[in-house]
Amino acid sequence: MPSRNATRPASARIARKSDGEPEVALSRRGLERLRTGHVWVYRTDLRAPAELKGGEVVRLVDDRGWFVGKAFYGKQSQISVRLLTREDEPIDEAFFARRLAQARALREAAAPDPELRHAGRVVHGEADLLPGLVVDRYGDCLVVQTLIEATDARRELFADLLQELWKPRAIVERNDVKVRAHEGLPARKGLLRGADPGPVEFLEGEVKLVADLLEGQKTGAFLDQAENRIEAGRYARGRALDCFTYGGAFALHLARRAETVTAVDISERAAEEGRRTAARNGATNVTFQVANAFDLLRDQADEGQVYDTIVLDPPAFAKNKASLAAALRGYKEINLRAFHLLSPGGVLVTASCSFHIDEPAFERTVLGAAADAGRSVQVIERRGAARDHPTLLGVPETRYLKALILRAL
Repeated sequence: MPSRNATRPASARIARKSDGEPEVALSRRGLERLRTGHVWVYRTDLRAPAELKGGEVVRLVDDRGWFVGKAFYGKQSQISVRLLTREDEPIDEAFFARRLAQARALREAAAPDPELRHAGRVVHGEADLLPGLVVDRYGDCLVVQTLIEATDARRELFADLLQELWKPRAIVERNDVKVRAHEGLPARKGLLRGADPGPVEFLEGEVKLVADLLEGQKTGAFLDQAENRIEAGRYARGRALDCFTYGGAFALHLARRAETVTAVDISERAAEEGRRTAARNGATNVTFQVANAFDLLRDQADEGQVYDTIVLDPPAFAKNKASLAAALRGYKEINLRAFHLLSPGGVLVTASCSFHIDEPAFERTVLGAAADAGRSVQVIERRGAARDHPTLLGVPETRYLKALILRAL
């Protein structure tokens, strides 16, 4: 919905141009996209001044020149406009300070459990109306990603504001991600504030985990699955299998109640990290195996192996729309094998972090796998990312993680 200022006459609009922000005119399709709740407008749906270099704050107007909102402008990406506000307000240091404070207030309200206070996401980009900015906390350290031209140009400002608001021991920059290439930005990582924090230990429920903030995956760990890992641990029993384990976080939650856990990853480095983490937790009932999970699931199903608890947490199979069909086949394959391996009454925790596969498509794929395996399946829980990864209504891209906790009858 446009701002209440959108109905003001053109004379009022012209009087507001003194703020110096350039205007970007939206097409009818671009305007409708914002009106239905989205915060992105593509290059094909706007008209921008040729002199814009990228990274600016711009005023958005409709074809009559009426105010629609203010946004970050991107020169390189096909996503040229990322909405900041639907109000005609200054976009300055005080604006960003308020947005960061609002993001912090949400996390304090949404994570009341002590078991989730040691690490988590404190800024989730578009979902916090801070597009292109991701901030994760590990203990008393912060990790920052500035993923678009506008946030990258303001990374020192964001570092100052984060230092003032959170007073961390260190602020690490992890801008070594492929998505920055779409913005014409180089890969970069290092320290923005403080000294190298080294490995940071944190608690996730009753499990001790360690994040390497400069070298680990993502910003050091996969925080979006934190609540799902704790929940999976509550259902664990008997003989358990954790596929695509990476550093073993799911496996260690399972190990608290399961008799034995086999954790599988194709990377020897990931398996070795898992072994160290298991030792740190005194978990002697976990075995880490280096193998291709697809092959292992097929071979063990052929052997007639049986597990009481299985976790499938693969990397994103669908990187783009072109890979969608192959990704669905991959998800069906691993879930089919898991249903063959699952004992009567056994629990399967299965997840997809592929944005291009939405919840109905993922559930249909899992159902197809269950049907082909001849299993009737109860849905115990439908879950998504942890509460510190909020979603924004109208922006499906912010709801990328799907997880099902299932019981085979």
